[in-house]
Amino acid sequence: MTITKPNRRVLAILFDDQDRLVLIKRIRPGQPPHWVAPGGGVQGSDPSIEAALRRDLAEELGAQVGRLSQVLLFSPPDNRSEMHYFYAGRLARMSGPALDLSELSDPAHGSYGDMAYIPLDALEPINLKPTSLKEFILTNRQVLLASVRPA
Repeated sequence: MTITKPNRRVLAILFDDQDRLVLIKRIRPGQPPHWVAPGGGVQGSDPSIEAALRRDLAEELGAQVGRLSQVLLFSPPDNRSEMHYFYAGRLARMSGPALDLSELSDPAHGSYGDMAYIPLDALEPINLKPTSLKEFILTNRQVLLASVRPA
């Protein structure tokens, strides 16, 4: 029996200074647009999962974040070879491009659109993927906000 190492993705439940979520619009052929949390894949050269997230946030958004806390870990039901790590964090600043996702050059994989700041009380109608992330945020919003407040 061969055991395959899971593809690891790390994403941020990222809040700005007004307690709004920072999300990115995802556009895929044949599907309605939806929103995703910023982040990406863990690479072999990343010294840790948290370091991978900090790298991805800097690359994608030109973002720097303060303290990060791992708050959720799951494997999508449709892809058992993938593991998603979610960290809650506070956006410290954005110094680079608003959104640089040029690494995705294959149009068949879709594209990324704008970044948006979504108030928590406006999250319910938003098409956030994965759905379990949206449910987690809505259920745990007060704990998440407390986890990113300055110490």
